[in-house]
Amino acid sequence: MSTLSTASTRAEIEAAYDDNASYAEDASPTKARAFITACRLLIRITPKRAAKGGRGEGELELGVEFFRQEIRDAQRWLALNGTSAQPIKHPSFENFRS
Repeated sequence: MSTLSTASTRAEIEAAYDDNASYAEDASPTKARAFITACRLLIRITPKRAAKGGRGEGELELGVEFFRQEIRDAQRWLALNGTSAQPIKHPSFENFRS
């Protein structure tokens, strides 16, 4: 279950994005899923355009496409690494003495 909800603040969502961005490095499907959730919420709360003043001065265009690409990347990673189970290690008895 996600730790993010409708009550989450922008700061909490951004913190979840940052905290879970290392899903591949940590080999964590759980972090990948949390990262995707944070990206989806960031898309929803990120304005497409913000402006201060007039005539193009102080305008900032934020690309939600960046977060969409992050989602696609994390989903691709999950498709390959999506099991939360750790790999099974098999012991070797090749040098075992009786």
